[in-house]
Amino acid sequence: WPEGSVFVSVVDPGVGSTRRSIVAKTTTGQYIVTPDNGTLTHVKRMCGITEARVIDENVNRLPGSGESYTFHGRDIYAYTGARLAGGGIPLGGGGPSRLHVESVIELPVVEAAYNGDRVSGTIDVLDVRFGSLWTNISRELFLKLGVKHGQRVEISIENETRTLYKNILVYAKSFADVYVGEPLIYVNSLDCMAGAINQGSFAKAYNIGTGNKWQITMRKAPKIIYED
Repeated sequence: WPEGSVFVSVVDPGVGSTRRSIVAKTTTGQYIVTPDNGTLTHVKRMCGITEARVIDENVNRLPGSGESYTFHGRDIYAYTGARLAGGGIPLGGGGPSRLHVESVIELPVVEAAYNGDRVSGTIDVLDVRFGSLWTNISRELFLKLGVKHGQRVEISIENETRTLYKNILVYAKSFADVYVGEPLIYVNSLDCMAGAINQGSFAKAYNIGTGNKWQITMRKAPKIIYED
């Protein structure tokens, strides 16, 4: 995205409360208009934020919306983003007041890890359209297991102390590599590992959720030797 691009990000369960509304500038010169409640966690960690300013909600808001406290996505964030993109709000002395970048709120993050014969991480995203489970385990980390396409991976999914799912899945290039209804492991569009069911919902089938409490572990499936 070119320098000066403006993004509006609204995930705001605390709308109308005392949480701050801010504009953040990334190291590559883009702007993000958002509530300061953790939405900038990965932007701050992976892209970097060089400047942040507090939006005065009493000034930077859609005219006539002064008594509206539950639709700030429209009344404040979209309105401020449009004005910012159009040059109507300078981020100099006349714009929102500056704050310390270190004070921008971050959510806790559990890093993916490689432990000899297995990799572990969290289920960060649920692809709600298809029910696929997107993890924070990168493809690069996963490949340390020495698994190739077509080979099998043993995965287990836990929610704190309970194991909710444990099975052996194919590491596939695409959904077409397995039968309809068969689970698989694949690389998603974020270059991380994901679990899915071909033409089905993994999340619904096994009641799997997302967040730091949902941990997933993968290892190369052991060879099974049958006795004669």
